[in-house]
Amino acid sequence: MTINVYTEQTPNPATMKFMVNKLLINGSEDFATRESAEHSPFAKELFKFSFVNGVFFASNFVTITKTDDADWADIEPILKEFVKGAVESEYKIKEETGEENPAFEGSDLEIKIQQILHDYVRPAVEQDGGAISYKSFNEGIVTVELRGSCSGCPSSTITLKSGIQNLLQRMVPEVKEVVSEAL
Repeated sequence: MTINVYTEQTPNPATMKFMVNKLLINGSEDFATRESAEHSPFAKELFKFSFVNGVFFASNFVTITKTDDADWADIEPILKEFVKGAVESEYKIKEETGEENPAFEGSDLEIKIQQILHDYVRPAVEQDGGAISYKSFNEGIVTVELRGSCSGCPSSTITLKSGIQNLLQRMVPEVKEVVSEAL
């Protein structure tokens, strides 16, 4: 199979989404630091580039965060070529065996919130090169964690309040607010 790589800009100017025509991972993996990539041969190799500041994998893409001093025009072709080679060489994203998507847990209300996040919010967030995960629901407040290009993105607050919060409040009246847990 010939591996094709194409890029998509994300709402976060510091990140670029590198899409491939092959499933890379079920679920997602976030490597926000060089140290966190210790058990990911793929991410570890990406961090060897001095201009790589973060790596996030989900389904068929890797979102790469660059350092402030790097210019996408200079580094995009280099990263594209590297991602193509890494996928063709079947670099592992993580050394452990593949994990299944965890089953939703908690009260009926919490399970309903998790299902909505999974079915409606996750696909939209992944389109922008990010990921969202449910953390908790306490006294009307849903706490989520944003990763990938969403982490540190200027428009993530708008997404959180205008999009996710409005959707959850419409579908689950008990939800008063949605907040993001800082990484």
